[in-house]
Amino acid sequence: MVNSTSNSNLQTVLSKNDSTGTSMYSQAVRHIGAASIAILLLASCGGGSDAIVEPTPLPPPVQQPTLNYTGPAPATTDVQNFKLALWDNLAKPDRCGACHIQDQQSPPFARFDDINLAYTEVNGLINTSRIADSALVTKVAGGHNCWLSDASACADIISAWIGNWVSTEQVETSIELNAPVVKIPGANKNFPADSGLFESNVYPVLRAHCVDCHQSSAAIPISPYLASSDIAEAYAAATSKMNLDLPEDSRIVARLRDEFHNCWTDNCQADGQALADAIQAMADAIDVTELDANLVSSNALTLFDGTLATGGGRFESNLIAKWEFKTASGNIAFDTSGVEPALNLTLSGAYEWVGGNGIQLTDGKAQGSTTDSKKVHDLIVSTGEFAIEAWVAPANVTQEGPARIVSYSGGRDRRNFTLGQTLYNYDMLLRHGNTDTNGMPALSTRDADEDLQAALQHVVVNYDGVGGRQIYVNGESTDDHDTIEAAGLGDWDDSFAFVLGNEVSGDVPWAGTIRMAAMHNRVLTSEQIVKNFDAGVGEKFFLLFGVSEIINVPQSYIVFEVSQFDSYSYLFTEPSMISLDANANLDGITLTGIRIGVNGRESRGGQVFATLNLTVDGVEAASNDLGQQLSAQGTIIPVQKGPVQDEFFLTFEVFGDAVSLRPTADMPLAAQPVDLAPQSDIGIRNFAEVNASMAALTGVSSSQVDVNASYQQLRQQLPSITDMQSFLASNQMAITQMAIRYCDVMVEDNSLRASYFPQFDFNKSANESLGTNERAALVNPLIDRMIGSGLSSQPASADVSTELNNLIDRLTTCSNSNSCSAQTIPTVAKATCAAVLGSAAVVMQ
Repeated sequence: MVNSTSNSNLQTVLSKNDSTGTSMYSQAVRHIGAASIAILLLASCGGGSDAIVEPTPLPPPVQQPTLNYTGPAPATTDVQNFKLALWDNLAKPDRCGACHIQDQQSPPFARFDDINLAYTEVNGLINTSRIADSALVTKVAGGHNCWLSDASACADIISAWIGNWVSTEQVETSIELNAPVVKIPGANKNFPADSGLFESNVYPVLRAHCVDCHQSSAAIPISPYLASSDIAEAYAAATSKMNLDLPEDSRIVARLRDEFHNCWTDNCQADGQALADAIQAMADAIDVTELDANLVSSNALTLFDGTLATGGGRFESNLIAKWEFKTASGNIAFDTSGVEPALNLTLSGAYEWVGGNGIQLTDGKAQGSTTDSKKVHDLIVSTGEFAIEAWVAPANVTQEGPARIVSYSGGRDRRNFTLGQTLYNYDMLLRHGNTDTNGMPALSTRDADEDLQAALQHVVVNYDGVGGRQIYVNGESTDDHDTIEAAGLGDWDDSFAFVLGNEVSGDVPWAGTIRMAAMHNRVLTSEQIVKNFDAGVGEKFFLLFGVSEIINVPQSYIVFEVSQFDSYSYLFTEPSMISLDANANLDGITLTGIRIGVNGRESRGGQVFATLNLTVDGVEAASNDLGQQLSAQGTIIPVQKGPVQDEFFLTFEVFGDAVSLRPTADMPLAAQPVDLAPQSDIGIRNFAEVNASMAALTGVSSSQVDVNASYQQLRQQLPSITDMQSFLASNQMAITQMAIRYCDVMVEDNSLRASYFPQFDFNKSANESLGTNERAALVNPLIDRMIGSGLSSQPASADVSTELNNLIDRLTTCSNSNSCSAQTIPTVAKATCAAVLGSAAVVMQ
């Protein structure tokens, strides 16, 4: 915070020596110099220039100046807690200690002459019940001298420091709903599905000046890829950055005009105006969407008009690192735990930011420096226990390796720990006294349980000296027992690096989305795990849709819990009815059919509340924090313009005495009947019919062990439908194998074959020729039972007999190349039987 004080004052403040004798001023100069170099390097990534952008290695982390407080002792325990949790972090000269000190900028909450006076000053800036609303937080969140590149990250870190001071992490906070500003659903311009207008107006400007960075194929690709060579990708990336109603308020315009982001001339105002004009030209060609006046509708809200859902909260008393991925751009994932040094992670490879907080990795990673990663080593080794916590959504259940989700390692075969994925399993590799340097043997969830799914899951891995490794998924233990006796962590290597989504060597990637990750230097109890799971992930808002004008009850609202589910959708859940007027009476009001609207029109999909039909209970509506719950369901609504611009409203079929007048839909014309292709009168028996027919024709039970085994093996290969056109060669092969099995069992059973072929001598030598009578004793029973007679569609018995006799001739010709044995005659009987049983005469119907 050095831009609002003079250099001389700054030098005075920083000139005190630290414990090493090095002046804090000289250290700060080095820091500022390093930052200046980084800014110059980033500035080279300008659109439209001919400069070649080369990746540059990250600078080593800098050592923060040390504060040596020499003033009066803290007067109370709370003052001491304030100093340790908040003042020691904020009063550093590269933060608030350069300005907000005695005799400098007011309020002097970072003063170093008297900690008790600093305590007095800061209390007016803190909201202990809603830390996020503290003036100290909101000022920085608004862009006031954040020491990082992202103001929201600074705000989150300050919130964590305040939370550590007042210990709100262990206190349940009640939900406090605030009435929003009344806003009538207005006329909106919506982005067309076709990218043609974008391509002809805005895209040429972006391609001319932003292509060096904002496309996936750039030397250093920077999202959003609004200058991509793929017009569809560029359009999708740019829509949330453009404001069709007020083009000059578009985010991409503000980046140029107000933040001087890589202007292509020396006049950023003119460059921003040129881009705004291009967006205006696109907007002028888009018709306004007006809300249908015949619909009963609520007031309108954007996502950020809602009340931040802070009730409940998470357990984070032993948090040492946390990544919430709120930045949504750039290549840094900030550690917002407030525990220093901050373990910020550098994103590289194939990654994308996910709307609603998160990163999606395909072949990328988020890695910290070895110096900053040492925090994890030091704070965990000191306690001998820890917990890994993450909200993850694996891209699929086919990954192996194990694919690295969260890792603290030095390569493929050296690690302190790794949480990974193998197919449907979570794996935990941990180095301690009874495992090797690669953390093996691993603890894995059981294959049969399939605990890992390609869906958003809350995963916690605990380790301590009592329970060893324990894995929890969505608040519940997987009950996988760690068979390796627990041991100390003293042999951990502090030169390793912490990484998400890959190995540090970059060759064992994990594909999926990480919405949040955290490290604790104590295990989480089962109650604390459930608490954090129930708290969910990402920012959630209570949207209060005003309906007072509809039902004539003051301060009446339909309340939805809403969050950005991902880059493409919002999640609307659990609507309720409430009045913020304690004297209001909602009892007996009829409510039918709620629909969600976006930007002047009802959403085409996701209308699960359209079937609601109920009467409001006034007592229930007045007795709960959120009023009477109307439904326990949730639904997904598509993102259109982005969370800043999308304007939501509700419509109702019936609400009290108000009724929507929807136009009657035209009945569709009846389709003209179309003659189908002629259907064959002949079909194929399906798998069950084939099996039953063969059992009946041979007298062999379908439950016979060998027959049933063959049927179970061949069932999927047998015909599944009776349509002749679908019959395949593979079907016939399966039918043949089933016929051979049935005939084999029949001939090998002396009783069955004797009753089937009473005149045939199975003991006859193969060297003796089978005469006419002997052949008839084998062939005729098969023809009589399996083919029959007197049917016009069956083959002639004489033709079948001729074919079977030819088969018998070939099988009973004994020679050097066709040796005969005692089994030859039974084999001939089986083959003759199978030839008939597997023929079309049996299979067709």
